[in-house]
Parts: sequence; structure tokens; C-alpha cells
Amino acid sequence: MASLGVWRHLVGARIRADWQYRTSFFLFLLSQTAVACMDLAVVASIFSQVDSLAGWSGAEVALLFGLSGVPFGLADLTISQVESASRHIKAGTFDLFLLRPVPALLHLSASEFALRRAGRVLQPAVVLVIALVVAPIDWSVETVALLLVTLVSGTLIFGSVWVVTSSIAFWTVESQEVANAFTYGGSLATSYPIDLFATWMRRLLTFLVPLAFVAYFPAARMLGRDQPLGLPSSVAWATPFVAIASVLAARAVWALAVRHHRSTGS
Repeated sequence: MASLGVWRHLVGARIRADWQYRTSFFLFLLSQTAVACMDLAVVASIFSQVDSLAGWSGAEVALLFGLSGVPFGLADLTISQVESASRHIKAGTFDLFLLRPVPALLHLSASEFALRRAGRVLQPAVVLVIALVVAPIDWSVETVALLLVTLVSGTLIFGSVWVVTSSIAFWTVESQEVANAFTYGGSLATSYPIDLFATWMRRLLTFLVPLAFVAYFPAARMLGRDQPLGLPSSVAWATPFVAIASVLAARAVWALAVRHHRSTGS
């Protein structure tokens, strides 16, 4: 709890510093929102030519887009700063994070926190709200609970992927492109029905890099659709357990990576 308190103070200091340059803050916020709008424009352009994708209507794909985009935006806001580990390792400044009385991962994420990244959350959130209204969802207490659990779990899964892929830098020094393939690439993949992909890709996104749990499985359950690969509809409720497992795996990989670290003086 003490570490989280320090994290809040560091994040607060970053927010106050960014707020001193309000024009820059709002321009960056707008640019982040525009990036998310471009992603949606791609989806909209596809549906200008077809009526459905793998049997999913435009409203249903919009639901996937929102369920994927909001957690991705939240993970981008809170934990994506771990990508800078590569830069600090190369510059020899990562040692500074090991000398402070705060876990290195928390300190790293707080030191480069940027509230203006929230622009990536705003537009998907609007799309999600609209999709929840227009998509053919049979609303119930279970559906509401699944929606809330999905948003939290998706954030944890994306955050875990960011930590794991960024940890590669401790062995290779440079891992930015690898991380982007699974984070930004993963966000793109989860915005569409995985029915579009080959069987090997579906299995990859289900069992190896469990991004299918971010949006697809919960959305299919909410819409009353059959799950792929012969899985039961209840697989959607495995999402929080997959999120917990992802966090534990990311924590273990990060700890191993930090132990592997050799400072510039060693």
C-alpha cells in the first residue's frame, strides 16, 4: 500500500507538470483521439462494402471495437510506460529505478505517466456506449456483470502483455517492435471477430497470447453466439481468471528479467 501511495504522488506530480503546458496537453490528447478515430474509420470503410464480417453485423463489430479499445486505452495510459525500459537499459539509467524504495515497475510507469494518453480511451468508450444500445444484447444482471468484469480483465491482460514483451529488452536491449506486434497489433486483432482468422491464429489468440478473452469471448456470450474451437459459451467467464494468470505470469517474467539485469558498472 505504501508503494501505491508513492505511485499516486509521482503520477500526481507528472499530471501537474503536464498541465503547465495546456496547449501541448490538449493537442496531444486530440491526436490520440484522432488515432482511435482512424482505427474506427477502417472498420467503417469495410462495412461500407459488406453487410457483415464472418456473420457479425456492424453493430456487433462495434461492440468488439469498444470492448477492446477501452481496456487497451486504459493499459496504454497506466502501464505502457514500461516500454521505456529498453531506453533506460541502453542509457544505463535503469539502475536508478532499482535504488528507490518503490518497485521498479511502479516507478517506471509513474515516472513517464502522461494523462494526455487518455485520448485513446475516449473514442472507444463512446463507440462502446452506442454499441451497447444498438447491438442485439439480451440484457440481464449477468450481462452487466460480464461487461464490467470484461473491461477490468481486458485492461489487466493488455497490461500483462506490455510487461512481458517489454521485459525482452533485458536480454536483447531492443524489443520495441516485438512489443508493438503484440500490443498495438493485438488491439487491432481484437477489434475484429477471430472467426476471420485461420485456425492456428485463433488458437494463438486463445491459448498462447490470450487476447481473445479481451473482447471476443465476452462479446459472443453477450450476443448469444457460439464460441469458436468448440468451446462452451461459459468460456467467457474464464476471462477474469485468464487476467489473473496473465498478471502473475507478467510479474514472474518481469522479476526474472530484473534479476538478469547487469548494470553499467558490472
